[in-house]
Amino acid sequence: MKNFPEIKTRRTEDSITIYWEKPEFAGNCQYEAFLDGKKSGSTDKTHYTFEGLTADREYEIEVRSCAPGEDAVLSRETKKIRTLPAKRRIDVTLAPYYAKGDGSTLNTECLQHAIDDCGENEAVYFPAGVYKTGALRLHSKMELYVDKGAVLQGTDEPEDYLPRIWSRFEGTELECYSSLLNLGELNYREGYNCENVIIRGGGTIASGGVPLAKRIIRTERERLKDYLAGLGDKIKECETKDTIPGRVRPRLINISNCKNVTISNVSLKDGASWNVHMIYSDDIVTFGCTFYSEEVWNGDGWDPDSSTNCTLFDCMFYTGDDSVAIKSGKNPEGNEINRPCEHIWVFDSKCAFGHGIAIGSEISGGIRDVKIWDCDMSDSLSGIEIKATKKRGGYVEDVQVKDCVVSRVMFHSVGYNDDGIGADTPPVFKNCSFRGVEIKGKCHDIHEKCWKDCDAIELKGFDEKGYELSNIVFEDVVLGTKEAGREQTISLRLCENVTFKNICCL
Repeated sequence: MKNFPEIKTRRTEDSITIYWEKPEFAGNCQYEAFLDGKKSGSTDKTHYTFEGLTADREYEIEVRSCAPGEDAVLSRETKKIRTLPAKRRIDVTLAPYYAKGDGSTLNTECLQHAIDDCGENEAVYFPAGVYKTGALRLHSKMELYVDKGAVLQGTDEPEDYLPRIWSRFEGTELECYSSLLNLGELNYREGYNCENVIIRGGGTIASGGVPLAKRIIRTERERLKDYLAGLGDKIKECETKDTIPGRVRPRLINISNCKNVTISNVSLKDGASWNVHMIYSDDIVTFGCTFYSEEVWNGDGWDPDSSTNCTLFDCMFYTGDDSVAIKSGKNPEGNEINRPCEHIWVFDSKCAFGHGIAIGSEISGGIRDVKIWDCDMSDSLSGIEIKATKKRGGYVEDVQVKDCVVSRVMFHSVGYNDDGIGADTPPVFKNCSFRGVEIKGKCHDIHEKCWKDCDAIELKGFDEKGYELSNIVFEDVVLGTKEAGREQTISLRLCENVTFKNICCL
């Protein structure tokens, strides 16, 4: 019998979610889930949730992998897991808080009071309604439960996101406006200062989106007008004239120096920039969520940044930028801090529109051990994109992609976000594999709202000997679609040790 991968878990008082890395032998295998010896259900996904459980009780979980249509068990794994103790709900609409879910009353003060009061075995509870608020600050050992029909709605007024907090945006640490939900305090020299937080419930967490972003950029441009004028032509190294004033925009959820945070089964909507951003953090797990940020500039969905052991699965993305963006800082600061982003899992997720999955362009601290499987990024602009600028330094290595459908695959240098003193050497892209992947060679441009033909594969290293793109494998790959009606193109430049095996062109 083959070895089953390690089962990882997330638990609440009434549920246990298990997930595991897709085995090499998996193919199209099915998984059967057992609870205390009784079959609970089956799935072809690499995750499963047991619901309706009893609080503070130990359960025996077993997962078996089987070939489709066969009874023979290929592998199995058993684990004992205890649900969390029952939690007392702190209803924000009741005394002494009296929050109003009418969509117009500003509830920031009373909601923060409820959060501050929340103990380890309690949950701040939002029943159905729209709760208007400014920035809120969570703490260790607490739960935020936003029920179905409830919306935690951030305002679009910049003053509601004060005071500014130390954060990081596009690879540079700076004072940003507070996010709607703020966990931990940023300090790359120290360890974790916020742990064991759960955000869940089936409701929606939303912020001010485009109106908030525009107001903050306008305010910040006025504050920085002398500095911006003094940059002269160097402003051209930025993506747009709004890049520098836009860096102080808040995220929807800011997670700094945190450990063991779970975000599950909520809709996450309209951050003024990125939606979920974790920095210098570990063991951040997001699942069962839907991300919305159409028309939001830099409207990324989920961004692990110099963080470790971050996992996302069973999520849907309707984003104005990257669905997922994996980062580790920008030259020169990112090279000096030198904190990699590593051990990242992304699986069983889909992009309805947006840019897809990006690694970079902020990679100065290095990115390694990224595993992506069972994802559909075919309706995206960029598919899977690994990117940097020549000035960035750092590396991307050991990226494994399997059993995905994507619009295209790109390794390349980009020309935006290129301000800052360059590193001593160019970045290194190496040791990446794409197996069992369908690559359409057609991308969905959400900005021009049209489909475009594109290179199915673009592999480009950097213009310096020793920094070629190297050790890249494409195996059991299908290029194109039956409807495309054209030959698929592969672009290669400054590459070495690139392997193509079992490539089928439709």
